[in-house]
Amino acid sequence: MLIVILLGINAITRAQNPNLDKLNAYKIAFLTKRVNLTSQEAEKFWPLYNEFQEKKLRIQQEKIMINRDFNLTGSTMSEKDLTEAGDKYISLEVQEASLSQDLHTKLKSILPPSKILRLYQAENQYKIQLLNELQDRRQQGPLRNTLNR
Repeated sequence: MLIVILLGINAITRAQNPNLDKLNAYKIAFLTKRVNLTSQEAEKFWPLYNEFQEKKLRIQQEKIMINRDFNLTGSTMSEKDLTEAGDKYISLEVQEASLSQDLHTKLKSILPPSKILRLYQAENQYKIQLLNELQDRRQQGPLRNTLNR
């Protein structure tokens, strides 16, 4: 569910916020500050992290498509198709976990353990902040630019 919400935030941001670069820059600044990356660490970290994020997004989009297809046609799908969809979904979950494990292994060669754990915390804090912002926007009416507050 959180993945769907985050992808929804991403879609809303892309559609209604011409300042996507600002939002990405904000995430970079947020994580860099929370993790306390040095310039040398950041130089190695960001290409690795960005590649991970791209791969993870592709996996999440596939999972969303499986859910969407099931919601649209699940009642008419054969048992075989349902089984295949479930198997594919679990396979994507395993791929996502493997991707996270691979990132973790690579991070250990460029960051101390304390900064890796700070990264995991910072990612959660960033997601919570985005979700809170989305709630605030819904309560206040029309979407506003997050960065102009």
